[in-house]
Amino acid sequence: MKRTAIAFLSGLVFGVGLIVSQMSNPAKVLGFLDITGNWDPSLALVMGGALAVFGAVYWRIRGRNAPLMAERFATPTESRIDRPLVAGALIFGVGWGLSGFCPGPAVVSSASGNPLVWLFVAAMIAGVLLYRFLSRRRVTTDVPRSV
Repeated sequence: MKRTAIAFLSGLVFGVGLIVSQMSNPAKVLGFLDITGNWDPSLALVMGGALAVFGAVYWRIRGRNAPLMAERFATPTESRIDRPLVAGALIFGVGWGLSGFCPGPAVVSSASGNPLVWLFVAAMIAGVLLYRFLSRRRVTTDVPRSV
């Protein structure tokens, strides 16, 4: 129950931060991404602030063996840059550039009731499900069969 409450509170703070920083406003995000037009650099300050907070917390916990609410830190196990990683990054970047949304702000903005935001979230979920389906299929076809 305690982990659920902390997860809820963390998500709530994250969502409020997205709203206050206007990261949930696609026009603001697209203005930040439009470096050749009417560029709005204000989101760089938001990102810099997030990096500063992360850096301070990371410096504080770097010597711990485990986080407070888990048995171990969840660190990436893969470090290669491969085709699926590059393809995913390209799809993410194109989607963000066309819509002004990435997953967190899209979920927060879905509360606005805007059908276009709901369409984006539905497409995002469909993409996740398609990836899961294709990756499971790839794993089962890559497994050598015993005779």
